[in-house]
Amino acid sequence: MDTVGDHRPMPLPEPLRVIIGPTAAGKSTLALKLAEHRQLTIVSADSRQIYIGFDIGTGKPTRDEQHRVPHLGIDILSPTVSYSAQKWAEYATASCAAIAKSGRAPLIVGGTGFYVRALTSPLDSVPNLDPEARETLAQWLDTLDGETLARWCRRLDPARAVFGRTQHLRAIETALLTGQRLAAAFGSGNASARGNVRYLVIDPGPVLAHRIASRVQAMLATGWMAEIDALRERVPDNAPAWKASGYETLRVCAPGSRPPRAVVERVIIETRQYAKRQRTWCRHQLTDGPVTTLDPDRDDALERALAWWDGSDGERA
Repeated sequence: MDTVGDHRPMPLPEPLRVIIGPTAAGKSTLALKLAEHRQLTIVSADSRQIYIGFDIGTGKPTRDEQHRVPHLGIDILSPTVSYSAQKWAEYATASCAAIAKSGRAPLIVGGTGFYVRALTSPLDSVPNLDPEARETLAQWLDTLDGETLARWCRRLDPARAVFGRTQHLRAIETALLTGQRLAAAFGSGNASARGNVRYLVIDPGPVLAHRIASRVQAMLATGWMAEIDALRERVPDNAPAWKASGYETLRVCAPGSRPPRAVVERVIIETRQYAKRQRTWCRHQLTDGPVTTLDPDRDDALERALAWWDGSDGERA
């Protein structure tokens, strides 16, 4: 992540409305309906939908859905390019300004919490890391499993421990190479907030575990393995995009084969663990604006989402 120091971000819409929640919760479906009713443009806050070609496993909106509602933040990078939360925040801020000029309004939608935080709260100075020292350290860190990395992160930078492997690596690097905690650069999420932000957290409750399993099976049925086979022919094994949930696990399967049941179960478990981290993040990090929680399976879910957009909802979490 680049040092931002005196960076002064462009203003955001007032209020900025953000739909967030765990994976497979139903954010995209509800956001699409809301956007159609209110003539909105969706800005994706998903750290894997940014990559070209990684479609099925990331739940990327279909061509029909993108035709129905304009989407930004999708297919903007090669799978080999690393991206930071701050870069995405700058992209999203510029996108919001362009959307406003077009006569529409932006709706931020996604489950990547650290993207949302970088957008809604300006960063203090984030330390640069020495490239050679970072490369040496990275070679060792890459040998550690996810639980070991999480344990290191909990000791070195506890506030970043709720995130996934990529953010654990960055927090550990920063702590070991600079003696500073990366979490400190993100402020408290209160006084540093950029403006008026309103959150709609989409979460169906206990049924999410079943939804995740069904979604993984549906993705496999619609060609996820064929997509992975095509990607591995042109995308290097060390490309950042492979970190997307499920892709690395399924990539070990032989080309053209059906994944064994044990592998599919591993993908489901990993996705559920990711959803748990997302829920934890939402509970503890959405402190800079009012929060409305919505079960997307309610009969009146769209009505309540419209009320949230219009500012006439009374439900708060």
